[in-house]
Amino acid sequence: MRAVIQRVTRAVVRVDGDAVGAIAGGLLVLLSVGKDDTTADEGVMIGKIAGLRVFTDDEGRMNLDVGQVGGDILLVSQFTLHGDVRKGKRPSFMAAMAPESAREAVDAVGTGLRALGLSVAEGQFGADMQIELVNDGPVTILIDTKRAF
Repeated sequence: MRAVIQRVTRAVVRVDGDAVGAIAGGLLVLLSVGKDDTTADEGVMIGKIAGLRVFTDDEGRMNLDVGQVGGDILLVSQFTLHGDVRKGKRPSFMAAMAPESAREAVDAVGTGLRALGLSVAEGQFGADMQIELVNDGPVTILIDTKRAF
């Protein structure tokens, strides 16, 4: 699994102009599932997202996670993170998981984050989505579970 995680002061995802998910502050997570990802990758990703210490403590250091600051998570499926452009200029998405299985994996990550007591809003899987956000910091982190071990 791959994720681009941004610390935000607000974020909203829209489909056909209608907001389908929004948060006032916390983490925007763009999540992609690879065809070789397993439930172990889901667990690693859940732990990384929940425990990511990118929020400032009283001393001004990034030392707190999203739960500690009362932030929310906006989880958006983003299969294009598995795009491969090593050859040519048109991305190949052969490494991305098939949609139905990927939907289950994304849902499992959302469920796992909620099970930890976190508030999770979501995009609409497979839809043409538009995301508005204010990146706070800016803080942007990349996570790849195949490189997390």
